[in-house]
Amino acid sequence: MTLHDEAVLVLKAYEGQPELRQAYLDHLSAHPDGMWKSCGSGHVTASALVMDVSTGRVLLTLHKKLRMWLQMGGHCEPEDRALDRAALREATEESGVDTLTLLPGGPVRLDRHNIPGPCTRHLDVQYAALAPPGAAERMSDESLDLRWFPYDEVAAVADRSVVLLVEAARARL
Repeated sequence: MTLHDEAVLVLKAYEGQPELRQAYLDHLSAHPDGMWKSCGSGHVTASALVMDVSTGRVLLTLHKKLRMWLQMGGHCEPEDRALDRAALREATEESGVDTLTLLPGGPVRLDRHNIPGPCTRHLDVQYAALAPPGAAERMSDESLDLRWFPYDEVAAVADRSVVLLVEAARARL
């Protein structure tokens, strides 16, 4: 099974955000290359909100290119075989925490957003990843900063999409 086929199955099983979910499915139906950065009309990405539930905090990255506090995530790679694995790979690479586990139940949210540059639109499939208590983060070269924020402080530093992701992940817990 290709990553494209697996993404279609994941999205069909996702019960939230029906209109946006259908837009993702329509995009993938129209674009066999819709998983890849090379797809000019947008592409599916995978991300994960890293959470330490023992302290009630999330780990956010100050994205080097966008200069915004965001969850970990990014483009799917040819070796990725599943969206959740791509999200976990991205979260591990960008957080430096190699003992993350995904929250069960599939994606937590979907978020479609425009971005500057050669990539113009991301159709992000968002998961939540649990860090063990006391996990030590390590900043990657994709970040300007990496920091833990209490749940109730996220709205002061991040945009609405991250706030909604935190709310959805907490509801899933």
